[in-house]
Amino acid sequence: MKAAQLSAIGPAEKTVQCVDVPDPGAPGPGEVLVDVVACSINPADILSIEGQYATKPTPPCPLGIEGAGTVAAVGEGVTQLKVGDKVMSLVRTNWVQRIRDKAQAFVRLPADVDLAQAAMLKVNVATAHLMLTRYVDLKRGDWVIQNAANSGVGVDLIRLARASGVRSVNVVRRAALIDELKQIGADVVVVDGPDLAQRVAEATGGATIGLGIDAVAGAAVGRLAQCVSEGGTVINYGLMSGEPIQIDAFHFVFRDIRLVGFWLAKLMRTMTFDEIQSMYGALAARLVDGTIHVAVEASYPLERVAEAMAHAKRESRGGKVQLRPNS
Repeated sequence: MKAAQLSAIGPAEKTVQCVDVPDPGAPGPGEVLVDVVACSINPADILSIEGQYATKPTPPCPLGIEGAGTVAAVGEGVTQLKVGDKVMSLVRTNWVQRIRDKAQAFVRLPADVDLAQAAMLKVNVATAHLMLTRYVDLKRGDWVIQNAANSGVGVDLIRLARASGVRSVNVVRRAALIDELKQIGADVVVVDGPDLAQRVAEATGGATIGLGIDAVAGAAVGRLAQCVSEGGTVINYGLMSGEPIQIDAFHFVFRDIRLVGFWLAKLMRTMTFDEIQSMYGALAARLVDGTIHVAVEASYPLERVAEAMAHAKRESRGGKVQLRPNS
């Protein structure tokens, strides 16, 4: 059986290799065997491989945060899954042809879901959904503002907000992205800059904005805080700038702005399996009805994993890069 394996911490295109590993064998009691159909390569995968993430792997080791496939066999006592079911994997060792694990390591998906899309459900879609729903009680007609709006999470957030009647202000670095984001449902798109708050107020008619979502860190957080209304919340979930968060204490002391951090992996450890199944079941339904759709720019077999890593690291892409272990 083939799998992608990390040989050393370093550049992903040089340190991730396709290797032969033992087949996992038949599932034991309470276990499931899954044929992996599609896996996505995420920024968090690359950062982890290159030693720049919150958790650092110990080589040699398997890889892959996201994966989806079909159930090939079930062990004794497994009732919630059956052979042929489509599933999303909750483990972080998905760049492999087959996975054998406990039944609760897999989320059951609708029969008509596209597994290539399901392989992009675990991280970005869930991150957008949870940030929209867990911190501020947004109602139809309310506003949210986010930066890095053309990112994977940003696009999912636009689509989910639109579907729930929440209006979005979307901050980008290039004017060329404005029309593209408006076509998928963004209400307002503005280019970042020192006068961001003034331009956002003009574009929204001075609307109350209760939630800001930041993927950049650095001075961008302070600019979002200026846009958020008094008593609002700013969530930081990324550090694309590589800089510490910069925000004037004025916003905390006199405007009662709350700054919180978000890390999906940590939050999911607080959820029960039933809560996780329910959340992903609802999000998978958004894939089926077309609310969520993510472009795939390229797919690679495991034998070309080094090429896939290099492709995933390109700054300008038109979609996700995926691995197809059993192609």
